[in-house]
Amino acid sequence: MNTAATPSISPGSLDIGVKGMTCASCVGRVERALKKVPGVQSVAVNLATESARIVYAPSDNMEARLRRAVRDAGYEPVSADAAIDAPDASAWAGFMPVAIGLALSAPLVLPMLGGLLGWHWMLPPWAQFVLATPVQFILGARFYKAGWHAAKNLAGNMDLLVALGTTAGWVLSVWLWLTAAPDVMPHLYFEGSAVVITMVLLGKWLEARAKRQTTSAIRALHGLRPATAHLIGLDGEVDVPVAEVLVGDRLVVKPGERLPTDGVLQQGQTQVDESMLTGEPLPVVKDPGALLTGGSINGDGRIVMQVKAVGVDTVLAHIIRLVEDAQAAKAPIQRLVDQVSAVFVPVVLVIALFTWLGWWLTGHPFEVAVINAVTVLVIACPCALGLATPAAIMAGTGVAAKYGILIKDAQALELAHKVDVVAFDKTGTLTVGQPRLTAFQAVAGGDEVTLLTAAASLQSGSEHPLARAVVAAANERGLRIHPPVNVQAVPGRGTEGEVRATDGNEAAQPTYLIGSLRWMDELGVDWRALSAPATQLQAEGATVSLLAQRWAATAAQAERIEVLALLAFADEPKPGAQAAVAALRARGIKTVMISGDNQGAAEVMARRLGLRPENGEVRAEVLPGDKAAQVLALQRGGHTVAMVGDGVNDAPALTAADVGMAMANVGGGGSDVAMHAAGITLMRGDPALVAAALDISGRTVAKIRQNLFWAFAYNVAGIPLAALGFLNPVVAGAAMAMSSVSVMSNALLLKRWKPGK
Repeated sequence: MNTAATPSISPGSLDIGVKGMTCASCVGRVERALKKVPGVQSVAVNLATESARIVYAPSDNMEARLRRAVRDAGYEPVSADAAIDAPDASAWAGFMPVAIGLALSAPLVLPMLGGLLGWHWMLPPWAQFVLATPVQFILGARFYKAGWHAAKNLAGNMDLLVALGTTAGWVLSVWLWLTAAPDVMPHLYFEGSAVVITMVLLGKWLEARAKRQTTSAIRALHGLRPATAHLIGLDGEVDVPVAEVLVGDRLVVKPGERLPTDGVLQQGQTQVDESMLTGEPLPVVKDPGALLTGGSINGDGRIVMQVKAVGVDTVLAHIIRLVEDAQAAKAPIQRLVDQVSAVFVPVVLVIALFTWLGWWLTGHPFEVAVINAVTVLVIACPCALGLATPAAIMAGTGVAAKYGILIKDAQALELAHKVDVVAFDKTGTLTVGQPRLTAFQAVAGGDEVTLLTAAASLQSGSEHPLARAVVAAANERGLRIHPPVNVQAVPGRGTEGEVRATDGNEAAQPTYLIGSLRWMDELGVDWRALSAPATQLQAEGATVSLLAQRWAATAAQAERIEVLALLAFADEPKPGAQAAVAALRARGIKTVMISGDNQGAAEVMARRLGLRPENGEVRAEVLPGDKAAQVLALQRGGHTVAMVGDGVNDAPALTAADVGMAMANVGGGGSDVAMHAAGITLMRGDPALVAAALDISGRTVAKIRQNLFWAFAYNVAGIPLAALGFLNPVVAGAAMAMSSVSVMSNALLLKRWKPGK
């Protein structure tokens, strides 16, 4: 028997645009159709973006089968970005059907309005028929088509309700006209059906305009990608499509142009406007060797850059993907809406049937019973329910992205407003993250130059901030750094390795260790000779490490480790970090700093940041692997926790937190691992964005709740009023159309949001 493990196959993901959806019931129908395709694991359909995201087990021709399922359900599969990438149209684009409907309906409605003023005149039945019929069957053809597809699939949607209601009104009017006695002017309802269709078309036009505004953030990001690049080739400078640019190519970027892709500045000096990516309004000075981000705007210098990333690997592509993920995702609260929508239309049809029977069986005229049933069908459209959540999410995530806050998933957006504890990683998050070597002290008799050279050589291959500080200090003193061998990093503790002897003896490769006091204690190192200066430096807020040498065992004595020198490092709080902590406290949110420093050093830095160690706002001497445990401990205390970090070692804590926030600086310094683990990415290293992210979350969730309240309240109040005869189809049609517009307009108010306001 073959016992070899079967390799795991990662599921695939596909986005498909779905054209023709009109309400929440359509969303449910598309989802059910896609879930029936073998291999599909999950489906999320978004009415506002008119798209579906499908996760599936890899299979042959899966995309073709998914598109066929969409088409069989009565909708048109299109490009996932069709709604976003559509060219900008004029403000009145698509208004022609509405204008025709208004022109044909106006002569039907004006006599009714004239009656209120004592003008008793009415168009003859044949004229009403001529005006109303094109509206009913030409302008209203879309409702019949979509409604028929819904009926074939034993489902219901807005189109079916509108088609049934208006057709009933039109048929009733024809029947009353044809059966009326000669020279008798019957009361007809052509105007009701015509106006309802016109009002729905008007509402859909307004809704489409509002949708266009909610996708403005995505369209703006797509617009940052230049079409061409100035490539330095064998024959000089030549313009090529950006899609043909390769990693390693050298490109010329002229003043005022957008950078075509990510790269490194090779020649020239300039200032770059990265505001669309980070929200930071001030240009950033770029010297040779600086990282450049595609989509940002070159200042007044002509520069030459070398390409480091293209296509989906660029920072801009990653940002676009994060925003699209958030806007395509479905918030947990949307599940309630989906459950309601699944049964909504059948329930409305039953209510309309009972309304008709109730009025007719209680002795009212047949036409009155039909009109009240029609009013129920018209007013009960679930459009507003389907748009309430996605419209708010799109507006909220869009405006957040404008200011450098990328909300990756809707669950993080919905949870963030509940956060009552924010846990910060210290280094690089609350502090600058570029510690300096502020003290180097050798034990009595030690040569500081030799020992600093050894320490810098051992650390020369590490990217740890403290290691870079040691190397920088050695370079400042002009010391020669030797390449280390057999280097072994001990996470959270230090580094051990061999360094070439400084006396020129090539055979001698002393083994050095450099690391924390805790590690030295674990190894049994006696460092009492340096305990006094170490204690004093820690009290001043410095991070203290020790340099030691490991001596191999000999016949005379066992292996031993001897301390050689003390190193002290200091970091500075980020500008605005103290104000950010104060802003969170003003919101009633507790702030906790998690640090690997000793308790004394951590408390000194905490007080500089405005934190209160006496209130448990400092967690010191925490190993990288234990950060997640600290988050879990806060959660066990009944708190909703947000974790803010910027490094690979923060990823477990970011995942464990209710809301993870990764702090990533565009152009460098950010960690892709942290960004993938977090639900929210802060595109610049400003701690003030944490409070801003919580604020936009709260405002977006408030809009979702407002929209859902009004959408539910509209139907809860409107259906009984219609069933009891207090409304007519014209009023119901106008109210139904405006309900969707009001939901979209309310969501668009989020576009006024700015951080700190």
